[in-house]
Amino acid sequence: MQAELSPISTAHPTHSLAARLAILARDIKLSHSIFAMPFALLATFLAARGLPTLGQLALIVLCMVTARTVAMTSNRLLDAELDRANPRTAGRAIPSGRLSRAFVVSALAACAIAFVGATSLFGFAYHNWLPLILALPVLLFISAYPFLKRFSQLCHYYLGASLALAPICAWIAIAGRVDVEPLLMAAAVVCWTAGFDIIYACQDYQNDLATGVFSVPARLGIGRALWVSRATHVVCIAMLILLGVKSGPLATLYFVGVGLAIALLVVEHALVRPNDLSKVGLAFFTVNGIISVALGALGIADIFI
Repeated sequence: MQAELSPISTAHPTHSLAARLAILARDIKLSHSIFAMPFALLATFLAARGLPTLGQLALIVLCMVTARTVAMTSNRLLDAELDRANPRTAGRAIPSGRLSRAFVVSALAACAIAFVGATSLFGFAYHNWLPLILALPVLLFISAYPFLKRFSQLCHYYLGASLALAPICAWIAIAGRVDVEPLLMAAAVVCWTAGFDIIYACQDYQNDLATGVFSVPARLGIGRALWVSRATHVVCIAMLILLGVKSGPLATLYFVGVGLAIALLVVEHALVRPNDLSKVGLAFFTVNGIISVALGALGIADIFI
C-alpha cells in the first residue's frame, strides 16, 4: 500500500518576477528545446524548398518555445504529487514550494495565448489559417502526456508523438499541407524520443513500481526495457534513411548526419547497463542533443548545396 503523503508545500520564498521566471525555465528544462527544434527547422526549410522568410522563421521558433513551455508546465502541474513522491524529482519547483501553482498556471496561460497569437499571424501575414485552426488541438495533445503514464506503458511513444508534431506543424505552417516528408520525419522523432525516454525512465523503476506509474521499465524490468529502447531506435534509423531516400533536397550531408546519429545511438546504449544507470544523464541530454543538432544542421545545409 502506498504510504500516505503530506500535502505539497504552498509556502515559498518571495522572488522577483525575473527570478521566478528563471526558476521556471530551469524547472521545465528550457534547454531541452534543443531536442525538437532542429527537426522543426529542418521541416521549415524543406517545406520552403530553400530559405523561408525571416518572419516565418521567427514565428516557427516562437511557436516551438511557447508550445513546449505549455506542455512542460502542464506536466509539472499535473505531476506535482508524483514528483513529490519521487526522490529524484522532489526538488522540482512546485513540490519544493519554490513556485506556487498559481504562478505556473499564469505562465502556462501566457504561453498558450502567445502560441495562439503566433499561429494567427501565419493567417494574417501569409494567408495560411491552418496553424490557427490546429492551435488548440495541438496544445491539448502535447499537454496530455502526464495522463498516459497513469494507465499505459505507451506513454513513452505518446511523448514521442508530442515532439513529432513539431516537424509536421512547421511543414503545415510553411506549405499549408502535409506531405510524406514530414510524416517520415515525425515517425523518426516518435521512435527516437520514445527510445531515449525509456532509457530515462529506468532511473525511476523502483519508484514507478511503488507509485503505480506505468512505464516500459516498470512493466518489463530494466534489462528488457533497454532492449525495447534499442529496437525502437532501430526503427528510428530506418525512418531517417527512408526520409533521405524520399526527399529530393536531402543528400550527402544529411546521410553523414544519419551515420553520425547511428554511431551516437550505439554510444548511448553502450553508456547504459541494467546494473549501471550512472550515465543516463550523459546518454539522455548530451548524446541526443548532438544527434538532433547534427541532423538538423546537416539536413538544412544539404538544401542549399
